[in-house]
Amino acid sequence: MLAEIITIGDEILIGQITDTNSAFIASELNRIGVSVYQITSVQDDRSHILKALKDAESRADVVFITGGLGPTKDDITKHTLAEYFEDTLVPRPEVLEHIEELFKKYISTPISDLNRQQALIPSRAEVLHNAYGTAPGMWIRKGNKVFISMPGVPFEMKNLMTHHIIPKITVEFERPYILHRTIMTYGLGESAIAQRIETWEDELPAYIKLAYLPNLGKVRLRLTAKGTDKEHLKTSMEVEIKKLYGLIGDIISGEEENGAIEAVVASLLTKRNLTLAVAESFTGGNIAAKLTAIPGASAYFMGSIVSYATAAKIQVLGIPKELVEKYSVVSPEVAGAMAEQAKSQLQSDFAIATTGNAGPTKGDSDADVGTVYIAIASPSGVKAQKFTMGNHRTRIVQKSVHKAFEMLKAEILNF
Repeated sequence: MLAEIITIGDEILIGQITDTNSAFIASELNRIGVSVYQITSVQDDRSHILKALKDAESRADVVFITGGLGPTKDDITKHTLAEYFEDTLVPRPEVLEHIEELFKKYISTPISDLNRQQALIPSRAEVLHNAYGTAPGMWIRKGNKVFISMPGVPFEMKNLMTHHIIPKITVEFERPYILHRTIMTYGLGESAIAQRIETWEDELPAYIKLAYLPNLGKVRLRLTAKGTDKEHLKTSMEVEIKKLYGLIGDIISGEEENGAIEAVVASLLTKRNLTLAVAESFTGGNIAAKLTAIPGASAYFMGSIVSYATAAKIQVLGIPKELVEKYSVVSPEVAGAMAEQAKSQLQSDFAIATTGNAGPTKGDSDADVGTVYIAIASPSGVKAQKFTMGNHRTRIVQKSVHKAFEMLKAEILNF
């Protein structure tokens, strides 16, 4: 079963807002076995919308439309839908009653004729009650195809999807079962992983597909199984994942639901009753932010010192000025000293430290842009490693954060 999503609004096309609606709709549809074939964003333009509807109808069983249902003149979706289906707009008393009730309870401005006109709906449309807004959803059949129109306001759209549309689709359509499992890997590039699992990948059953999803120091391996026998798919997936662990278990941190490497590290620290401190320079608090985003971080995370400037490393962390002058602020010696000081000052079992040059200029060091040092202080000592992370500032920071967690995980497991 195929679906298409059409988002309507100039604000999307000029970058004024981000289209989060499509991601939510696609995720919800995937959960019930509906595959999204295409996502299209179009202008608030009659001819553009009409063409998008025609194209989507030729490919999909269900077409989802969001946006353009407001009370102002640029909101033309409803009128264009009526034209597309050769239909007319008719008043729906239950919609008007809801609009008037919303204005009475929650809206300070008087209701206008423009607002009342939102109760005009194509005669062939089934109204989907929008509990949170004045524009209702619409379910329109054309032959064996279904068109579903929803407001563009995200929380209104999500409520309609959750309470009306998904339940209705599950009743009215037969759908295959789709199962996804996403394996998280760290420390090896996409092509290197592909070489190690080439034979396994070639021998995957036809109903299981593999996708590589690389991103800044990590590669997600997404396996997708599609079919009608749910239990068979689950069993087959388990068999293949077990084989995958046998091939690359050394770089797998877990599955996406709980396998982000910072979550794995957090779990290891919690289970082993260990604590962690951080001293960050060029990563600017990003490591600490990843840790504190995880509920329960106070059980293991002692704190972070963001010593961005060289002076802060000396005055706050207590790094000897002579050490900086002798080896440079971007050096394994300084990285190691930062980790030791963080561990000592915050009284933790482990500590991470980062120092490097993220660019665009060299700053207080002659080290090339992209040169970073990451150190881990543990109960058994300090280890510092040098990395070259490219020349893009954001990528340097993000890749270094991932690498720091990867190094810490290895040290905890070896402890």
